[in-house]
Amino acid sequence: MTYIAKPRLHHPTLTANKVGYTRRDYEGRISTLCAGCGHDSISAAVIQACWELDIEPHRVAKLSGIGCSSKTPDYFLGASHGFNTVHGRMPSALTGANLANRELLYLGVSGDGDSASIGLGQFANAMRRGVRMAYIVENNGVYGLTKGQFSATADRGSKSKKGVINSDNPVDLVALALQLGATYVARSFSGDKEQLVPLIKGAMSHGGAAFIDVISPCVTFNNHGGSTKSYDYVRAHNDAVSRIDFITPRSEITTAYAPGEVVDVQQHDGSTLRLRKLHADYDPTDRYAAMSYMQTHQARGEVVTGLLYIDPLATDLHTALNTSEQPLNTMRADMLCPGSKVLDKINASLR
Repeated sequence: MTYIAKPRLHHPTLTANKVGYTRRDYEGRISTLCAGCGHDSISAAVIQACWELDIEPHRVAKLSGIGCSSKTPDYFLGASHGFNTVHGRMPSALTGANLANRELLYLGVSGDGDSASIGLGQFANAMRRGVRMAYIVENNGVYGLTKGQFSATADRGSKSKKGVINSDNPVDLVALALQLGATYVARSFSGDKEQLVPLIKGAMSHGGAAFIDVISPCVTFNNHGGSTKSYDYVRAHNDAVSRIDFITPRSEITTAYAPGEVVDVQQHDGSTLRLRKLHADYDPTDRYAAMSYMQTHQARGEVVTGLLYIDPLATDLHTALNTSEQPLNTMRADMLCPGSKVLDKINASLR
């Protein structure tokens, strides 16, 4: 495959973040996806989120599986660690890497075929175990690399580009993530950067299993009148539960205002955050209410987006396993394997 190299030179007036990087430093190779693909918008949102979070690129480990979506990590964070696994096996490879080196920030990128079909079991176990990562599914409802067959997330009754009607019930990854115990669950739309960027920032900063399902229209096979994952359909049926922003934790800034009001809040950097309070009855910290809210609006044909659920006291797999604070990949062999006598004692305690 031929790659087109990007120029290494940066314009001297590009703005640098607090760790000295410009937005260009978070980019990767030039995309080979179809022009207009929603996945490229997600890549741009990841770049923007990491730049705004002042994350050093080498602190990120990005992993993916197989599919159009799993190609995208090549298009962002070119200076980070990366690993492309076999089909559907990204979560287990990421879990192993996370257990070996807890100091990295883990970003898992997958697709609806990669996670909702062959990798469904891997997705489920990563969520229920609380593996600390930002897990992004780029969801277009089709198998784009194999010419547009319905994927497991395609809505029942939706129509393919060739006119075939889908008769199967869809796998709802957001509902599964909520049920399985994910502590940060969101849904967004690749065409809504204003919403997607802060959701990714929140997921990257979360202390447990963070999952974002991003509806990302396939412009080649699934962006027509009969599709429920097209640009026009999602824009017409989008119901955002909140308008959010993400602020790096500092001293607390508080405000109080009534539902429907708009308030300007002064931030630490001198900027002003304008807040509008929407959906006064929606509580993103209530897991069961989030599941009910989604199902109610889904029955109306609405696509609910935004931060659906968050557990502010989330823990991760390292906490559950009581692992060492020192990353395993920095330990000597005698620390990792204490000898047969110690192992015999452990085995005896399990009998």
